[in-house]
Amino acid sequence: EGPRKRRLRRARAFSCFSSPSHQRAKMARLAIRSFASGVALLVLFGSALFHVASCDASSSECPDFFADIPYVRFEGNQTSNLFAFRHYDADEVVCVRGTCRKQREWLRFSVAFWHTIRGEGRDPFGEPTKQWPWETAPASDKMERAKLRMNAMFQFLDKLGVDWWCFHDRDIAPEGEGGDLKETERNLLAMVGLAKELQQASGKKLLWATANLFSSPRYMNGAGTSPDKAVFLSAALQVKQALDAGKELGGEGYVFWGGREGYATLLNTDMGVELDHLAALFRAASGYADKIGWRGQFLIEPKPREPSANQYDYDVSAAASFLRQHNLQRFKINVECNHATLSGHSCAHELELARTQDLLGSIDINRGDPQSGWDTDEFLMDLPEATRLMLVLLEQGGFERGGGLNFDAKLRRESTNVEDLFYAHIASMDAMARGLKAAAAILNDGALKDLKTRRYRSFEGYSLEGRSLADLAAEAMAMEVAPSHTESASQEKAELLFSTYV
Repeated sequence: EGPRKRRLRRARAFSCFSSPSHQRAKMARLAIRSFASGVALLVLFGSALFHVASCDASSSECPDFFADIPYVRFEGNQTSNLFAFRHYDADEVVCVRGTCRKQREWLRFSVAFWHTIRGEGRDPFGEPTKQWPWETAPASDKMERAKLRMNAMFQFLDKLGVDWWCFHDRDIAPEGEGGDLKETERNLLAMVGLAKELQQASGKKLLWATANLFSSPRYMNGAGTSPDKAVFLSAALQVKQALDAGKELGGEGYVFWGGREGYATLLNTDMGVELDHLAALFRAASGYADKIGWRGQFLIEPKPREPSANQYDYDVSAAASFLRQHNLQRFKINVECNHATLSGHSCAHELELARTQDLLGSIDINRGDPQSGWDTDEFLMDLPEATRLMLVLLEQGGFERGGGLNFDAKLRRESTNVEDLFYAHIASMDAMARGLKAAAAILNDGALKDLKTRRYRSFEGYSLEGRSLADLAAEAMAMEVAPSHTESASQEKAELLFSTYV
């Protein structure tokens, strides 16, 4: 093509696209190309601004949610550092009547996923107040959000120096859309896989797992006690999957908390049927554990009310009676201190009652507000109370498999900083460490034990075994005169002795 023909071709082309209709078409094509280029640029460069981190265990892109928080170490009572322990020295050896263990082995602290990572600050009168970074960080979907939370949990355990953790199934993995059972199972399996990787990388361990059988509307009439067979079967499926999850993660225990296992009125309730069904669920869980080779500890956690108006496992006494009646020999009791006070008992009373029946398995360490009649789940920071609790625990020789001091405790609604999570756990861990050492000193000294023993010395060498009521009455008649008084209990002396250690 010569120069002249090229000039003519370009002139015709220019003339063609210079017409109004062709100009509009050309501008439209240019606009489409510009829009497409813009989208491509947004995808290419905008991801830096709207990046969603893949928070798998192997990912280095997961945010460090506690970057500004130092590792919490033991610094002793003279430190002014609020991010340090004054009394909890994890590797300090404490001896009790010749049995010596490290503090971490006596106390076996555990962090609760539901309050620490999922706690929102919601109460019956107000919306959530917490804006945790793992909840506000960008996430593409609910599973990415779950991964952010899981990584936050293990970052927290690492910074705080706690060895154990606990969870409900729905804490760590969302239910499938519309209740889809297969999606629900896939979600839980994925999160268990991530948790297992994080455990292996960090050395952290699962104290116990449980299924959330109370939050969903399907459980409004109970789970194991529901009058609806489909709901009962759904609960059984959740328990099976939570047991599978616990076994996969090496969990030492499994807890049943029956918040909805109760009733509002007996007018529409068959209590006998409901209790039989609940026992059947527990037996099925025990049988399944045997089938999969999980030899952990099953635990029942009593509570008198809330959310149920009348909860079947009201207190340790009711739970122990239920276990005996239904021959559930593999079960022990997880005592929560705030539940104890709601039932009208002290936490030490409930621990001691469980211990004397060889049923004390684990402790949810918290306290209630004495001016409030509901479950406030506050962090226990009181030294005398911590000492009373540790006296009971040390009397039984500490925890066995599946037991620990789990912080089933939450920040106050008004405490909204990430730092507050650390302050609360540090203060309670220090209180329990002080309680451990004070209780050890009391038992090693023996003065309180001697006072208690002397009260019962009239029974030394005397056995009630095999003595009939007639035998006992005959012995009484042989005394000729009924006792007019008995020895002082010296309660104030006991309290004075106790106070010298705390």
